[in-house]
Amino acid sequence: MSSHPLAAYGWDEGWADAFAPYAERGLLPGRVVRVDRGLCDVVTEAGTVRADTEFVVPRDPLKVVCTGDWAAVDPEGLDPRYVRELLPRRTAFVRSTSSKRSEGQILAANVDHAVVAMSLAVELDLGRVERFLALAWESGAQPVVVLTKADLVPDPVALSYLVQDVTTTAPGVPVLTVSAREGEGVGDLAALLGQGTTVLLGASGAGKSTLANALVGQDVMDVQATRDMDGKGRHTTTTRNLLLLPGGGVLIDTPGLRGVGLFDAGGGVGQVFTEIEEYARHCRFQDCAHEREPGCAVLAAVDDGDLPVRRLDSYRKLVRENQWIVAKSDARLRADIRQDWKRKRAEGRAAGEAKRGRGAWKPTPPR
Repeated sequence: MSSHPLAAYGWDEGWADAFAPYAERGLLPGRVVRVDRGLCDVVTEAGTVRADTEFVVPRDPLKVVCTGDWAAVDPEGLDPRYVRELLPRRTAFVRSTSSKRSEGQILAANVDHAVVAMSLAVELDLGRVERFLALAWESGAQPVVVLTKADLVPDPVALSYLVQDVTTTAPGVPVLTVSAREGEGVGDLAALLGQGTTVLLGASGAGKSTLANALVGQDVMDVQATRDMDGKGRHTTTTRNLLLLPGGGVLIDTPGLRGVGLFDAGGGVGQVFTEIEEYARHCRFQDCAHEREPGCAVLAAVDDGDLPVRRLDSYRKLVRENQWIVAKSDARLRADIRQDWKRKRAEGRAAGEAKRGRGAWKPTPPR
């Protein structure tokens, strides 16, 4: 399949098998490189075509056409041309929307690597790193953390401490430092990404567009300077674009993300906090909440200094957030969460009365 015109974009035997029924209908295979207001650019064997997405606009927002999708489009000669079908996705990077409903937004499809760009021009937000990584692991992609603008930290010792902080926060995840403007670390990152599809994620001002240009080898993305007062940038990228990398593979650049809400990412949270999950295996109660329960191995690890309090607080926050997102569409889970909250409030009141000498208090084992 390496000789196929779309091989550079990731076409392989698996995609060819999946497309076979559509080939019988005379449709052309192609990969979506950009989506914009009901239309999309699709790269096909005959070049890039503009196609209407009217037939792939389902009610489920997670099934709408997205950059990175493989599609079946009308053959040449039809005007307008339509995307008729989307091939089943292998992976999908999804976050929750800002709405009050339990809805997800797909950012990129069929991704092998998820690069989380964090700028060293501002103080590192380790909690945000954990949030990005939870979504990346849940998507099925291999996450990579890239600390951008490394030239702003000239002291190698200080830089090594920052790398160590992120490495501890991201178990099992490669952590690289890059200065795209100076060209430092770009080659190492390109070699790590290999031949697959990579999505580039991060907040505005993280240097994603500069990094994308460095990886592609030319100025394909607009770049604006960050503000001196806070190191933050503006939204220079407004759409998701799929770009060919000179060493093989493709890159999907995304707009800066202000919010990174979890969306049914319980498995991803578990992979980010593997050490807490391992401690939890030794708790007295199987469904221990790691708060006040007797025999909690997680709390014991905190007391012994083996587990930072910040990590446990972040874990609790992401678990609660993910549970609440899932519960919005699950009535039984909502009821269980409310019952658990009532139990904890009752325990809090009882503990307060015990401190005031009004009675003895014992924690209620979790159900």
